[in-house]
Parts: sequence; structure tokens; C-alpha cells
Amino acid sequence: MLSNRPPTNGQLTNNHFGKSQLVAERDAELRQSSPCFTNSRHTRSQPRMKEHESLGQSGNESNGRQARIVSGLDRPLQTPRPPGEQFRAVRRQVVAVILANIGVFSTGMTLAMPTATIHQLKDTTEPVHLTVTEASWFASVNALSAPLGGLLSGVLLDSIGRKRSLIVLNVLTIAAWILLATPSQTDSQAFFWQLIVSRFMLGIGMGLASAPPGVYAAEISVPRTRGSLILGTSISVAGGITILYGIGYCIRDDFRLIALICCGYQLVALLCVLPLPESHCWLLAKKRVTEAKRSLNYFRGFNKSDEITHPLVLEEYQVLQKSLQQRDAEVKESFWRSLKQPEVHKPLLILMSLFAFQQLTGIFVVIVYAVQISSEAGIQIDPFMCALLIGLARLITTCPMGYILELWGRRKAGLISTVGMSACMFLLAGQSWSEFLQGVPYLPVVAIVGFIVLSTLGLYTLPFFMISELFPQRVRGPASGLTVAVGMFISFVCLKTFPDLKEAIGMPNCFVFFGVMALLALVFVYWALPETRRRSLLEIEEQFRTGKSRKRQTQADVEMQEVFVRKSDN
Repeated sequence: MLSNRPPTNGQLTNNHFGKSQLVAERDAELRQSSPCFTNSRHTRSQPRMKEHESLGQSGNESNGRQARIVSGLDRPLQTPRPPGEQFRAVRRQVVAVILANIGVFSTGMTLAMPTATIHQLKDTTEPVHLTVTEASWFASVNALSAPLGGLLSGVLLDSIGRKRSLIVLNVLTIAAWILLATPSQTDSQAFFWQLIVSRFMLGIGMGLASAPPGVYAAEISVPRTRGSLILGTSISVAGGITILYGIGYCIRDDFRLIALICCGYQLVALLCVLPLPESHCWLLAKKRVTEAKRSLNYFRGFNKSDEITHPLVLEEYQVLQKSLQQRDAEVKESFWRSLKQPEVHKPLLILMSLFAFQQLTGIFVVIVYAVQISSEAGIQIDPFMCALLIGLARLITTCPMGYILELWGRRKAGLISTVGMSACMFLLAGQSWSEFLQGVPYLPVVAIVGFIVLSTLGLYTLPFFMISELFPQRVRGPASGLTVAVGMFISFVCLKTFPDLKEAIGMPNCFVFFGVMALLALVFVYWALPETRRRSLLEIEEQFRTGKSRKRQTQADVEMQEVFVRKSDN
């Protein structure tokens, strides 16, 4: 039994093991004297601190001082999250990026429109219809004009800001969908040219949509959320493709109604952009200091105050302000002169090559000609249902890509993607030649859907994902626009020539060509693509400049990843 005599001063203050023994004896005494202690789950769950306090109260020292036992000192300290990573800030970042990307659904709808409508547009029983050549222009002209939109986005991003660039995007696409919904019903030439003009405008909208949402997401976010938020553009494109495939499955003989539905959606997208705060990076670059502080406070989870009070947020603001001041003090050079710098021309060449492989492997060809390719690949199910499965597969695979890219890294995702894409294309080609493969049920469906899933895991997603990571801030606008312009021009060439290529060498050989291009993309990803996972924008820029990778060293660096120049050492 535990003695009622209070413990001595030496037992309490000088002997740690004595403290533990006293607590254990006290527990035993309480169990014996109180049935509630042993039978009540609630009592057993009381914090041990209360027991320590009871022991301290019964152990008054002879000198009048009260002995106290403190527990929990062996637990590791929990560092609070930086303000930009707390729930309120992350929620604001996520909502803003979602609203910014709603208008990007138009890109997916534009890409999928030929799949849903081209069979009706070529129907010779209609009063007005398209020839085979005209239909190929209808399917591809948007890719021809997309480079103009890419170049325009670079100008608009720097001149009018991220938010207003998104407004221009939505207004332009609304006008384009109205044109597509109202062509002539009697004059074939007027019918054709109005369709081409509307698709041309939609192509400009595609180019405009490629850079602003990603740049906006990269600038307002923090490193922990940046990867997932940048991916919003790819998710929106996949969502637009799936939505239009679904509309085309339900409405197969009225392309005008489909266009009107798209127009109504775009009106909603325009309304969603209006309440968005502008990026603090752009505001500060334009000397709009008060608005920049309000925007930064908002995206870091605080009220829209004209003054910044949190020390980490204030440090982020001061670093960004100092970098912009230094940039303004330097002699400004044109974008074309800056191409001599390795941190500019290296990522430019890498991303242009990545966009080229994206197109040459047939990713966009499968999206635009999904119904036609499904029919010629020997698929037994409804081609429109197969197209809908393709859209759903891409959308479902795109949603977790932020997590996958953070888990695997960019390079590993690219390697797995290209290997799988080549295997799927070779299976489709072999299915046309091998009797054994022809006997495998649903092989074409599995191969096409597998191609879409695997391309989404890497080669389809990476160019749009990394365009917001690799370029330095000072050239991000024009460099992003030029990269998208080159990628979309290659897309136009592939989409325009695919019908002729198919007639010349046959569909199986087209699959072989796409498979070989996927293998070449595998080699390129292995040798040339840098890894950017968990690295700040500054570290990525520094690697291109010096050829060496540099690790983050402090918690401040972690919080400042989205800032575009490193604070100089004192």
C-alpha cells in the first residue's frame, strides 16, 4: 500500500525514476480505492496531468514550496503550418483556381466537337453539308489558329493581367459558339465559311486558355498545393471533352443545339471569373501595391487588409517586392535577346519538344477522331459509347494526377506513360494482322482506353503542367505563349494530315507510327526532362542557369517557393 507520508524533496526533484514510481503507486492506490477508476472508461481516459496535479497537491514540501510534475516533455514539438498551407488559405486558392478553369472546358469541347458532329456535317442527305476535304479543315483549323491565341495570351498576361485575360477568353468563345450555332441552312459556301470562322475563333480561345489559368494558379498558390492546382487546366480540358462526348452520345443529329448548349455554359464561365482577385505578383509588378497586399493577404488566409501583419507573409511580400525592384533597375532586354540565357532557351526547347511528341504520338488525333478510329479499329460496341468511355477514362485519370505527379515525380510519370502508350498502339496494329489477337475479346476497346489512360498519366498532362514551372517569371508570359503556339501548330499538321495519312498507309500502320513516336518520347523524357517535384520555382531556374541542383535549406524557403527570386544572403 502507498504510504500517506508525502514524498521527500529529493524524490520529487532529483530522481526522474522516483517520479515514475510514485505515479505508478498512486495509480495502484486509486484502482483499489475507487471502483469507478477501474470500471469507468470515461475515468480511465482522463489526462494523466490531473493525476500529477493530485500527487503534487499531496506532496507539499516542508519549506512551503509545492512540488510539480510535468509530463509530455519527451514529445516532439509540432511546428504550425505556414499561413499559406492552412485550411482557410488552401480553400481560397482551390476555389479561385476552379473558377478560373471553368472557362477552360471550352478547350475540351472544341477538341471533341468533330467527334460528335462530323458525321452529321458530312451527311449528303442534309440540305447543306461538308465534303471530305472541308470536314478535315473543320476538324483541324482550330489547331491552326491556336498558336495565335498562345502568342496573344503572352501579351495579355503581362499587359492586362491574369484575370482580364480569362475574361477575354470567355467573351471570345461565347461569340464563337454563337457563330457555330447559327450557320446558313441553304447556302453551302456560307455554311462552310461560317463554320470555319467559328472554329478558327475557338482555336484562338484554345491558345488563350493554355497559359493564364496555370500561371494564375502557380502565382497564388504555395508549394504544397501548387502541383494539384496547376493540374486544374488539364482536368478542365478532360472534363470538356467528356461533357461533349456525352452530349454527342445523346444528341446525334443536331450540331446547332450542341453549340447552343456550349454557348450557355460559356456564359456561366464568364460570370464565375468576375469575382476573382487578381494575382498579387502581377499587381505588384504594375506598382499597384495596396491591391497586391490585399490579394496576398486573401490567398494566405487573412482578411483583405491594406497592411500585411503576419511575419511570414510580410517576408514573402518583401522578397517579391525587392526582386521586382531589382528587375526594374536592370537594363531590360527583349524576349528574343533573353533566349541566349540558358534558363530561358533550355526550358523552351524542352517544352517545345515535349509538345511535339505529345502530338506525334496521336493523343489529339484519338481525341478528335475518336468515333472514326473506334469504328476502324474493329470495336464492336457503339462508337459513340466508346468515345464516351475514352472521355471518362481521361477525366478519371486526370483528377488524381496532382497526387501521382507528386508521388512519382515528373520523369517517372513520363517514362511509365510513354512505355504504356507504345504498347497499346502496337497492340492495336497487331490486332489487324494477328489472328490470335483478333480472338482476344474487347482488345481494341482495352487498347484505346488504355492508351488514353496512360497518355494522361504523363505525356498528355506534363507539357501543360510544366509550362507553369520551367520558365523564369520575367519571360513566363511570352515564353508560354510561344511554346503553346509551336505545340498547336504541330497539332494542326497532325490533325489535317491524318485522314490523308490513313488513306495512304492504312490505319494499322498509323498505329505503328504512333507507337514508334512514343518510344522516341521515352528516350527524350529519360535524357532531357528535368525533375521538378518538391522544388521551388527559383531552384528550377537556378538549375537551368548553372546546371546544378540546389536543395532548400530553411522553412522560409519552403514558404517562398512561389516567389520568383531568392532573397540574397546577408
